[in-house]
Amino acid sequence: MSESHLESQLLKRLEAFLLELGHGFCFEARQKRILIGDEHFFVDLVFYHRILKCHVLVEMKLDGFSHENIGQLNTYVSWYRENMMTEGDNPPVGILLCTHKNQALVEYALAGMDNNLFVSRYLLKLPGKDEMQAFIEEQIRSGV
Repeated sequence: MSESHLESQLLKRLEAFLLELGHGFCFEARQKRILIGDEHFFVDLVFYHRILKCHVLVEMKLDGFSHENIGQLNTYVSWYRENMMTEGDNPPVGILLCTHKNQALVEYALAGMDNNLFVSRYLLKLPGKDEMQAFIEEQIRSGV
């Protein structure tokens, strides 16, 4: 699966995806082209959050987390803060979705950055029935 295929699948199910994100998200762009210096870059998905009053930039990676990914997202968030914020807006937020994340590497990669950057893991497919059943039973036993 390519990143563009993943984007296409999400956009086909945009309503469910937005509802999963939560109340207030408005879709703005897919593969938003931005110009930095004399080079073009593309932000995977761009939303505006009506309640938080900020842009939310989503980058998706098919691989596990790497510090290069967070550098890329930080660049986009910084560009949006400088070029797209209007009066009354809060600073943009960046969300990096990847298949696996090394939490220690994430913490070091984010250390010292003042941007609102978040890293989360996603699944390409649902867990099997047995795995789901075991998870549910464990949650019931633990009282969650």
